This record gives sequence, structure tokens and C-alpha cells, in this order.
Amino acid sequence: MLRLSIPSIDESVIEAVNAVLRSGQLVYGVQGQRFEAVLQEFLGVRHAILVSSGTAALHLALVALGIGAGDAVLIPDFTFPATGNVVRLVGANPVFVDVNPSTYCVTPESVAAAIDAWRGPQKLRAFIPVHEFGHPADMEALLPLVRYHGLKVVEDAACALGATERGKACGTHGDIGCWSLHPRKTLTTGEGGILSTDDDALAAKLRLLRNHGMVRQPQGIRFDEPGYNLRLTDIQSAMGLAQFPRLPHWINQRRVLSADYRKALTPMVSAGLMTLPANHLGHSWQTFMIVLSGEIDRATLIDKLAKGGVEANLGAQCLSMQPAFKDVRPVPLTTHASQLFKHGLALPFCESYGPQQVAQVANLLETLLLTPGTCRPT
Repeated sequence: MLRLSIPSIDESVIEAVNAVLRSGQLVYGVQGQRFEAVLQEFLGVRHAILVSSGTAALHLALVALGIGAGDAVLIPDFTFPATGNVVRLVGANPVFVDVNPSTYCVTPESVAAAIDAWRGPQKLRAFIPVHEFGHPADMEALLPLVRYHGLKVVEDAACALGATERGKACGTHGDIGCWSLHPRKTLTTGEGGILSTDDDALAAKLRLLRNHGMVRQPQGIRFDEPGYNLRLTDIQSAMGLAQFPRLPHWINQRRVLSADYRKALTPMVSAGLMTLPANHLGHSWQTFMIVLSGEIDRATLIDKLAKGGVEANLGAQCLSMQPAFKDVRPVPLTTHASQLFKHGLALPFCESYGPQQVAQVANLLETLLLTPGTCRPT
């Protein structure tokens, strides 16, 4: 089976983990501090702060900014549910924003429309743009708009480590940036997350919150406020450090793979069977998601692809169509988000794949989609 993605874990990573296990220093320590220093330089920020997951990063960001009950937060309607979950977890109200049908990111127009249409009792306090699948959201245009309305900005760059917009790292434009180190991401620590900020006070708050509100001092430990236990272990940090030197190469490989896919799928695009994701010079390509024609039965196609040895799946969720958010109605309606959720298809994609795997996927897709009655009406 050609899997959707395979993490790049070689012997150097395994040996780095073994060294930490032998040391006996398993919780956040020297490895974590080294990993944060490397990330700070790579991202070009004053502070990089490691936590236990990308969701933990988003959650801590909202808590640190004081977002909670009585507040509303603008988020894309097409994203992984963690983006919406954390808004609810701090007691705030999510306000869904439609996305562009080819970049899968919110636009200045859709954000402006959502702000103009908002009539809820809560006060709009924050905005979480998502750099979906590694495609940069247009922060140069979005930031002035949301700053005009006094909103805090938490960038969800979960899929976008290494993505850039106009030479600046995605996730470093707003107040706080958040990344994921899940196994589906280009750089993985199994589970893990990163926060970044250039604000010294915010960084101190985030570090306090991730570790029980604990402050170490010569006379003993002091607990300044209730906090969480969201540290990344040194075991995981060792994994990240061992892989990190190869990250730029892996991103380049993914960019080449996306170009190979675009070329191989062109005949099916010309036949009106699918559309392809927008390209961008700074795209980091965590996922390659096509959008199928409305006449194609996606569930049947996924099943037949699997029987042919190719794993595929939907890309992300339309949050307003999920039971967890059934009480939140998008105003204005988010038509593109629902269509991407209904018809999006993520194809096998990672730096380990090349032209042979692309040909395997494209040939099977072509066979299934061009055979009448297989995945679409005759």
C-alpha cells in the first residue's frame, strides 16, 4: 500500500533518542533548549517555545492573550478542528470565515465580509488565519485589516514550518505563531508543537503557562498562577534536532513532487474531473489536495484507490458541518469551505516519494475516473 505519508525517521534519529534515554534526563531540558534555539534562528524570531502538540500551542496562545468568555474569534471554516476546538475550550465563540477555493486560505475579502456581518453578543477580539497545507495566507493584506479592528493575531501554521510569504516565515507575522510536529508534518517529534513570538512579556507568559505556572528561584519553587503541563520531552526534542538539518531539503523535495503531480494530473484537469491547489513560491507542501468534480463519488473512489494499493483521504473539515459546531451558523455562508470538505481528496505525499509514486497514483486515478460507471455516473 502506498501510504498517504511516511515520516522520515532514520538511524540518526533513533540514536539521538537512545542517547537521551541513556542520559536519564527525559523531561524538558538541554535538548529542548537547544531545539528552541535552532528554531528561533530558523524562524527569525526572539522566542520559540516548545509544547506537547500543535493544539496545545493554539490553546496556550489564546490563554496568554486573554481570550475567553465574552470574546469571539475569526477562524477559517475549512481547517482541522483543532483551530475551532481551542476557541471553544477558552470559552470564546468561533466566527467562521470562508476560504479561497484554490489556496484553501481565508482572504481579505472573506475576512472583511465576516467582520461586517458579525452581530453576536460577543466582542471580536482575535483572528486565527491558517496557512492551510503549507500555502501562505496573504498576511500582508490581512494584517492591516484585522489590526484596524483591534484584533490579536494567532497564526495557525501547523502545516507550514518552512513556508514563507515575501521572504518572511509563515507564523511570524502576528502576535503569536503556532506549529505542529505531528507525524503527518514534514518535521515530526511524534507529537509536539511550537509557539513563537517577538514579545518578551508574551514569551514569559507562555513559558509560565506550559509548566504549571512554576518559577524556579534560589530559595525554592514558586507557583505564580495556575498553569498546564504541556512541555515537550527531551526525547522528542532530540528527534527534532536530529532531523532539522534536512528540513530545507525535504521541503524542496516536496515542491518538486507537487510539480510532478501537477504535470501528471493535467489531463484529468483538462477533462474537468478535478482542480488542483494553487501554487505559491513559499508553499511548504505538507499536503497535496485536489478537488474532485461534483459528479465523482469520493467515498467509492477512496475505496477503489485503496484496493489498487493507494491510500487517499479527505483533506480537512468544514467546521460548520461538524456536530461539535452545530450551533454556529456562518454568516455570511461559507460556500467554498463546504465544497472543499465534500470534494477534496488528499493524495499520497511526502519527501520519500518521487516520479514513480506520482505515476502510480495518476495512472490509477485516470483508470478509475475515465471508466464510466466506476466512480461517476455513466
